[in-house]
Amino acid sequence: MSVKIRLARGGSKKKAIYSIVVADERCPRDGRFIQKLGQYDPAQGPAIKDLKEETCLEWLAKGAVPTDTVLSLLRKSGVWAKFKAGAAA
Repeated sequence: MSVKIRLARGGSKKKAIYSIVVADERCPRDGRFIQKLGQYDPAQGPAIKDLKEETCLEWLAKGAVPTDTVLSLLRKSGVWAKFKAGAAA
């Protein structure tokens, strides 16, 4: 079972809000997930809201693989740098 950190779409038509979730890769995009890590709203100024950094770092340490979009969001928020710094130490 491979675990991914990915986006799950929510919101109304043409006003998408995405949840950053940890899910089994076999589950559908908006289907079952293991844990919610935060929200991403591309229409707002600070796009990432309520990101649980410690939980993200725990899942990355356990081997969860972020998708390309989530990886860019983690880099913008600084979580990826913390993970790489912790892995190097």
